[in-house]
Amino acid sequence: MDTTIKVIKTEQDHARAVECLLHLMTADGEENTEVIELLALVIQDYERKVSPRPPVDPVDAIHFRMDQMGMVAKDLIPYLGSQSKVSEVLNRKRPLTLAMIRSLYKGLGIPAEILLGEDHCQVDLNVMPDFDATKFPLAEMAKRGYFGEENKTTPIQQIKDRAEELIRRFLSLNGTRNCRELAFLRSPQSQSGTRTMNDYALAAWIARVKQQARQEPIEDAYHNGVITDEWVRELLKLSRFKNEGQQGPKLAKEYLAQHGIVLVIEPHFKKTYLDGAALLDGDRAVIGMTLRHDRLDNFWFVLLHEIAHIKLHLNKDRQIIADDLEDKVQQSNAIEKEADAFAQEALIPSHRWNSSAVKNTYSLVDAQQLARELDISVAIVAGRVRHTTGNWRLLPNAIGKGEVKEMFGIDADD
Repeated sequence: MDTTIKVIKTEQDHARAVECLLHLMTADGEENTEVIELLALVIQDYERKVSPRPPVDPVDAIHFRMDQMGMVAKDLIPYLGSQSKVSEVLNRKRPLTLAMIRSLYKGLGIPAEILLGEDHCQVDLNVMPDFDATKFPLAEMAKRGYFGEENKTTPIQQIKDRAEELIRRFLSLNGTRNCRELAFLRSPQSQSGTRTMNDYALAAWIARVKQQARQEPIEDAYHNGVITDEWVRELLKLSRFKNEGQQGPKLAKEYLAQHGIVLVIEPHFKKTYLDGAALLDGDRAVIGMTLRHDRLDNFWFVLLHEIAHIKLHLNKDRQIIADDLEDKVQQSNAIEKEADAFAQEALIPSHRWNSSAVKNTYSLVDAQQLARELDISVAIVAGRVRHTTGNWRLLPNAIGKGEVKEMFGIDADD
């Protein structure tokens, strides 16, 4: 039979191509594999553009291959995983996973285009993924809706079975198909310290922050130079607002968006140590915050710390910086020291702090007085007192504990 691959222009061309494909699938010899792949692509392209015929069904292709090879259902166990899975797949009660598809493609020679269909047409089955999908915090990701509302209550074992395709689809939403974040996030540019964050959890969190940020409107693109001393002072004046209609953190989010900076609140994953991150993404800068410590004083310090990274440290070669602000090793790094110093001076200038009464009295009245003078929230002053003294029991009613998550509609347990 002539196996020359030609562009399909007519129904007769299509019929001959399908006949040739079936013949090649039943023939022995690994040399046919490339021809089968190319022929399947040509057929699928014609069917997609011209022919009203539906594409070849993957389960039908499996049955056909079984018939040609004299196989029975139990012979598929090495490819699909168990007798029950074989039965469910063959009866169309269980969808094929990428792991199954890769095994059938390599073991039975069923064309990739037939097995993959439209959903995974960009997957190269000859190349193993450069990440281990099972290492992602799959249960938490599913619960949060990372894999779509329909998978929020899906049993975890089913999520694990489909981990590769779920992760690929999730990452593709922000333009990534091969989890390049993992290699980048391992670099010292993004994080370092004694409590290094789990690569996979961090990659998932960063990807989610990017997705959320891209859905947020901005009034103008971010550009270097927008963050000035005056700009920061205007931002911090918003901290004094705390009634229901005018809440400082929410006003800050609006203020940032006016200048191309998107603020995203995304809770951290269990057993990870993450307060926030700064990153560049196209025409916008992004600040991600976890609110791991749900206090107003912490919100404003982390926000200013990440603003410092955007102003001073992010560039085309360093596009992500993730922070654990309690890691002493990480905080000893030069850029982290610089960001801390920027945040501290911006919140309360050193000359104003040194001349204040609250520096010595630690009293609420004096804290309120300095806050009025600086036109900022008393929570910021209380946070400075607690940090300077190392006594985290001081001014407990001034720090705004348990308020920020509620402002952003986040469950306090997250």
